[in-house]
Amino acid sequence: MRRVFLPWAAATVFLLGHANASGRTKPGSALELQVINFNFETVQVTWNTNAYAGINFTFFYKFKTKEEYRPCSSYVLQQGYRAGCLLDVQGDGPLYFSIRNGTEPLLTKGLEISAYLKPRSPDDLSFQWREEAVTVTCSNLGYNDLQYEIQHKTIFDSEWQSAEAETCNITIHGLDAEKCYSFRARVKALEFAYGSETYPSDWSEVTHQQRGVLRDSCWENSFFPKFILIAGMVSFLTVFLLLLSLWKLHRIKKVLMPSVPDPKFSFLGLFESHQGNFQEWIKDTQNVAPLNKMEDGDLECAPEDAVVVQPAEAETPKTLVMASPLYPQTGEEEAAGDSGQLPRQQPQGRGVISLGDFTFVMSDNSYMML
Repeated sequence: MRRVFLPWAAATVFLLGHANASGRTKPGSALELQVINFNFETVQVTWNTNAYAGINFTFFYKFKTKEEYRPCSSYVLQQGYRAGCLLDVQGDGPLYFSIRNGTEPLLTKGLEISAYLKPRSPDDLSFQWREEAVTVTCSNLGYNDLQYEIQHKTIFDSEWQSAEAETCNITIHGLDAEKCYSFRARVKALEFAYGSETYPSDWSEVTHQQRGVLRDSCWENSFFPKFILIAGMVSFLTVFLLLLSLWKLHRIKKVLMPSVPDPKFSFLGLFESHQGNFQEWIKDTQNVAPLNKMEDGDLECAPEDAVVVQPAEAETPKTLVMASPLYPQTGEEEAAGDSGQLPRQQPQGRGVISLGDFTFVMSDNSYMML
């Protein structure tokens, strides 16, 4: 079909007169028009009323030059005022219209409605799968010079991928039959036949397909496994970081506050049996007892400083007699000793005793470990 364009068809902004208080118009005001031809079935003519607030324009139209103008029977309202008109048409052809303010014509024009074509959206999409390809078909519209566009994507794609043809029979290659795909379609009028003022159709309803099976949504099979995988990875990472933090904290605490040895492991029974009384513990554990009677019989009791030390672990007891300088030993006491005796010491009020790995300094009423 040969398209004929009228010289005024591409214009959508027209200079009109602006109405003043007396109802007259002043030249120079712009009236913006928008014309949409819905699939050669309905034509919508709308205008911008911002510069003409509070004014109800009247729309008259006709399809042939010799016809009389007819008033619009279906107005488009905006904020209670007329902003356009809907016209029923039958096929392609010219449209003549007049916009009036009362009885005064503001704009009288004619245009070719095909220059503002907006095709109908494709419907009844069908799919034929063959391994890694799918052929999408739909019913062709009743006129030519159109371009059909099929788009597809998976839930992992950020953008739609397009395939185009002049008929609604398009094959898409390189698909994964195991994945779920979403498809949609639309129609565009070719510019060389209809001009540059046309509109693409609205997108068809999205269809979801997987292995040739129609599905309600592609998310129903992919959302939960993906969610579980992400949740598991986040949980594992959280536990790992928590354990790492605890390990680092333990090492830092060990460096800043080193552990102090517990004396109860070195002095068995000191706290369990003697409640920490060291003198009682050393008497009981190391067989340390006061010497109550000297061998010479002259003294009824030994001086306070004299003690007899008999280590419990030694097989042959060794006696160490420590005498205070106030009570010197007699000759008989020196003769009573043998070669196995420890050397006698005069600590001037103090004595030093070594028991195994421990060394004690003894005063009148206490012991001190070195």
